[in-house]
Amino acid sequence: MTDVVVVESPAKAKTINKYLGDGYTVLASFGHVRDLPPKDGSVRPDEGFAMSWQSDERGTRQVSAIIKALKGARHLYLATDPDREGEAISWHVRAMLEERNALKGVDVQRVTFNEITKSAIRYAMDHPRELDFPLIEAYLARRALDYLVGFTLSPVLWRKLPGSRSAGRVQSVALRLICEREAEIEVFKPREYWSITASLLTPTNAPFTARLTHLAGRKLDQFDLGNAELAEAAKKAVEAEALSVRSIERRKVRRNPQPPFTTSTLQQEASRKLGMSAQGTMRTAQQLYEGIDLGGETVGLITYMRTDGVTMAQEAIQSIRQHIGRQIGMQYVPEKPRVYTSKAKNAQEAHEAIRPTDITRTPDSVARHLNHDQRRLYELIWKRAMASQMESAALDQVAVDISGPSGQTVLRANGSIITFDGFLKLYREGRDDTDKPADDDSRMLPPMAEKDPLKREKVEADQHFTQPPPRYSEASLVKKMEELGIGRPSTYASILTVLQDRSYVQLENRRFVPEARGRLVTAFLVSFFERYVDTGFTANLEELLDDISAGQAQWKDVLSSFWQDFSKAVADTKDLTITDVLNALDKDLGPFFFPPRADGSDPRHCTSCGTGRLGLKLGRYGAFIGCSNYPECQYTRRLTVDSAEDGENGGTLKDGMRLLGQHPETGEDITVRQGPWGLYVQQGEPDPADKKAKPRRASLPKGMDGQSITLDQAVGLLSLPRLVGIHPETGEPIEAGLGRFGPYVKMGAVYGSLDKDDDVLTVGLNRAVDALAKKLASIRTLGNHPKDSEPVMVRKGRFGPYVQHGQMIATLPRGTDMDDVTLDQAVALLVEKGKPLKGKAGAKKAAPKKKAAAKTTKTAASKTTTDKATTGKASTGKTSAAKTGAAKTSTAKTGTTRAGTKTASRTAAKATTATSAGEGEAKPRARKTAATKPAATRTKKAD
Repeated sequence: MTDVVVVESPAKAKTINKYLGDGYTVLASFGHVRDLPPKDGSVRPDEGFAMSWQSDERGTRQVSAIIKALKGARHLYLATDPDREGEAISWHVRAMLEERNALKGVDVQRVTFNEITKSAIRYAMDHPRELDFPLIEAYLARRALDYLVGFTLSPVLWRKLPGSRSAGRVQSVALRLICEREAEIEVFKPREYWSITASLLTPTNAPFTARLTHLAGRKLDQFDLGNAELAEAAKKAVEAEALSVRSIERRKVRRNPQPPFTTSTLQQEASRKLGMSAQGTMRTAQQLYEGIDLGGETVGLITYMRTDGVTMAQEAIQSIRQHIGRQIGMQYVPEKPRVYTSKAKNAQEAHEAIRPTDITRTPDSVARHLNHDQRRLYELIWKRAMASQMESAALDQVAVDISGPSGQTVLRANGSIITFDGFLKLYREGRDDTDKPADDDSRMLPPMAEKDPLKREKVEADQHFTQPPPRYSEASLVKKMEELGIGRPSTYASILTVLQDRSYVQLENRRFVPEARGRLVTAFLVSFFERYVDTGFTANLEELLDDISAGQAQWKDVLSSFWQDFSKAVADTKDLTITDVLNALDKDLGPFFFPPRADGSDPRHCTSCGTGRLGLKLGRYGAFIGCSNYPECQYTRRLTVDSAEDGENGGTLKDGMRLLGQHPETGEDITVRQGPWGLYVQQGEPDPADKKAKPRRASLPKGMDGQSITLDQAVGLLSLPRLVGIHPETGEPIEAGLGRFGPYVKMGAVYGSLDKDDDVLTVGLNRAVDALAKKLASIRTLGNHPKDSEPVMVRKGRFGPYVQHGQMIATLPRGTDMDDVTLDQAVALLVEKGKPLKGKAGAKKAAPKKKAAAKTTKTAASKTTTDKATTGKASTGKTSAAKTGAAKTSTAKTGTTRAGTKTASRTAAKATTATSAGEGEAKPRARKTAATKPAATRTKKAD
C-alpha cells in the first residue's frame, strides 16, 4: 500500500504527487479541518482555558478520505505549510485521526519545505521531524485570545453602542491608527512659508538653479520667510548682489540594495508599484507558490510567501550570483555574497525570504503561462531577489555654494551623478508617499570652478503651505503596524479587508478614510477599554506570544495574565449607561461632528425648533444626531459633518452624500447617497411629522458613477419607469425601468432584461423590441380566457413550463410539451390546480383552514404548538404538527411561519457575523463559508 501525505490545498497536492510518484497518496486538508464553534463556551478560562473543537462537513469529509487512504499504509506525512498555522493544521489532523483510532500501526511524521520543487520535496521527505509543540501552543494562545476578545468585547459594543459590528485584538488597534491620523488632519492648521530660487548661468552660459539658504549672514529656517513681505525683501537682497561660486564640495556615495521580500515588504511594494491590495497580493503569491502549469509541468515559482525572514538558501544565492554574471555582467556581482538579517524580534515561521525557486525562470520566459497579476507580481519578486545580490550603486554628489561679495547672502545648488548604476540597473524601490516627486539621482550640475562669476537670469519667490500628514495607504499602514510590532505580517491582509467589510473605513484614492461608524467604535474603545487598543500594550502582547513559539513562555500563563485584567475591565462596563456612553462620545467626537462655523454661530444650534441643542443620540440602528428638545422637536440627521460649504456646488459631504441640485418641477433637493446596498438618488427629505411618508428614491444602475452622475440623470432615474414607445406589431406601450436584477423593458405582463451596457434612460424602441422578442420566444399565447377575455399564456419557468392567466398560474403535467397545450386544457388546469402568482397572500388565506386540519388530529398541547408555529412565534422545524401530513403542509406553506423562520435565521446569522472579530481575532465565523473557498485562496487566521 502507498504512504499518505497530507498538504493544505488540492493544487499543491497535485503538484507534489507528481514529484513523489505512485508510492504515495497525497491528499488535501483544505485548510483547517476543525475550529472553535462560534458560540459562548468554546474557550473556558475557568477550566484552564480548555477549548472545544468542532469539525464541519467538509473537514469531516477530508479526514474520512485520509482514514480511507491510511488503510494498509505504514507512514503518514503531515506536510502542511511551514508556519504556525500550518503546524496547527497538522496537529488538528492528527488529533482527529487519533480520536477515530485511525493511526494504529502508522508512523506519523511532520515534513516541511519552503518551496514546491522536486529537490525540496525529496529533501523534506528524507528529513522528517516531530510536531513543533511550542508553535502549536503559540497558535492555541492566539486563537484563544482572539476568541475571548471577540466574544467578550463585541457583545459590550452591541449593547452599549448599537449599530457597531465587532471589535478585535489587532483590528481595533489598526482602526485607531486610521482614526487618529484623520483627527490629526482635521485639526491641522496650514502654515505659510516662502522660498527664493535663482536661475543662473555659468561663464559658458550653462543654466542651473540655486536656492537661498542664508540671509544677512544667518541660516534660514523653514518659516523665517513667513509672508510675502519678507520673501520680497529676501528676493531683492539676492538681486542686489553680483553672484559667484564660493565653494564646491564633492563626495562619493554608495547606495546598497534592499533585502529580498518578506510578507510585509511584498505587500507594501505591490501596493506602491502595482496598485494591488494586500489581500490580492497574498492570493496571487499563493498561486505562484502552489504551482503554475508551464507547458505540461506544474512548478512552484516562488518560495513560501508568509515569512518574516530575509535570508536565502546558499544554493539560491550562488545561483543568483551566477545568473547576474552571465546575463548582466560580472561587474554587477559583488566580491562577497550579501548577507541580510531581520530587524523583527523573533522572526519566526518560514525563515527564508520570498524568492524565485529557480532564478533562471525569468519573467519573460514564463510570462505566457501567467495571468496579468501573476506576471506582474512574479516580475517584482524576481527583480527584488536579483537586485539583493547585485553590486551597490555609486553616485557623485556635488554641492555648490554661491554668494555675493559681502558673503551675507548664500545660495546652494545640489546635483548628483550616477557613476555606476549597480542594482539600480534592474530595480528601484518604490515610495511610500506618492504625492512627493520621484527621487532624481541624475540631477547634473554644469562644470564650474570656485570664484567663477555667475550671470543671474531671474529670481523667484515661491509661496508654500505646510501639508497635513497623509492618510494611510495600505502600504504605509502595513509599514506602521510592522514598526509598532502589532499583528504579524501574515495577518495584515485580512485585517485591512475586515476593516472595510465592517464599514469602519473606506478606501478613497487608495487611502483609508474612517467612516462615522469606525470613529464611534474607536471613541468608545478608547474611552472604556483604552489599554486594549493601546499600541504599546498590543506590541508587548505580541512579544509574549512570540516567546511562546520560541519555547520561552508558557501559553496558559500568558492567557491567564491577560484574562484576569481584561475580564475585570469588561465587568466594569456592566453598569455603564447610555448617558455615560453618549457623554464620552460627545466629548471625543463633538469637534468632528460640530466644527466651528466661520460666522461664529453655535454649530450645535438646532435650526428646526430654534431653541434646542444638537448632540449625539443612540438608536436601535446606531448613532445619529438629534435635538435636545425631543420629542417636541423631532429633528434628526445622519452622522455627518454640519458644513454648508461641503454641500455647495455639488461638493462631496463627509458621509458620502452629494447635492446634485433641485428638482425642476418640485424644487426639492436631489442628492446621491451611499446606502447599505449601494448608491442611490433621493428626492427631498423625510417629513418629521409623517414617519410613514418616505422620499422618492432610485438605485444607481451598475456602471453609473456616484461622483459623475448629473442632475438630469438623477431626475430621469427618479421618474422611472418611462415610456419608450409603442410596439410596432402589438400596438401595446413599452416601458423601461430598473428592477432587483437590473434594467428591463416591459410590455403588459412580459418583461425583457436589458444588458448591463444598456442605458435605461436612453434605450430606444428598436432595442426594447429586440429584448422583448427574446422573452416572447419563451411565451405562447393561447387566446383569451372565456370568462374575462384576458389572455391565457404558456411560459417557460425555472422548474418547467406553466400556464398563466392574470395572477393565477398552474404547472403543466410532467412530460407535457408547451407547444401541445390547448386553450381548453389550460383553462381546465387553472381551475384544477391554479394558485396565485404571489404566494404570500394565498398562504395567509389558507392558514386558518390548515390550522383547523391540524386541530382535528392533535391534542390541545399539539394545537398550541402548531398555532405558535403558524403565527411565526416558534420554529417550524420541531412542531408537533409535523406528525401528520396536513399539519406538516400547513406549517411549511404558512407565509407567516416562513417569515418567522427567516427572522430567526437572520438573528442567528447576525450573531455569528457580529461576533467575528474581523481579522480572525475571535474568528467565530461559520465554517460553512470557509469550506466553500478554494485552498489556493485560504487566508491565514489573523493575529
